[in-house]
Amino acid sequence: MSSEEAKVVVPRNFRLLEELERGEKGIGDGTVSYGMDDADDIYMQSWTGTILGPHNTAYDGKIFQLKLFCGKEYPESPPSVKFQTRINMACVNPQTGVVEPSLFPMLANWRREYTMEDILVKLKKEMMTSHNRKLAQPPEGTEEARADPKGPAKCCVM
Repeated sequence: MSSEEAKVVVPRNFRLLEELERGEKGIGDGTVSYGMDDADDIYMQSWTGTILGPHNTAYDGKIFQLKLFCGKEYPESPPSVKFQTRINMACVNPQTGVVEPSLFPMLANWRREYTMEDILVKLKKEMMTSHNRKLAQPPEGTEEARADPKGPAKCCVM
């Protein structure tokens, strides 16, 4: 039996339940977090993420809210990722807040084993890169233009 045959593919909903459990417990150093956007979403598609801006960067002291949408093909295909908080970052469309897969290698080269946590951690690391760390940021209080039509997120684990 080859190692390819020995791999067990975890079904989508079990995978998302694992991610939910991990997100609810809190992860890493507490500078990224995530959870379901709507507890009634039986397909577990809509998620909210938070990144605390890294120290000694233009993002320092700011809290960035994101929406992640896991379509029916997740985790075979990456989720769509969109900043709700306005941000100036090389891989983010400044008008829509969408993280552009062509500019963010993790999404462009998606692998099934990647998770939403991995995306948030990688985005935080991207904030610390030489081409992003000093970028001037939009003024505070400009988030309303990109607000979610469903209203504010119900819960964020910090």
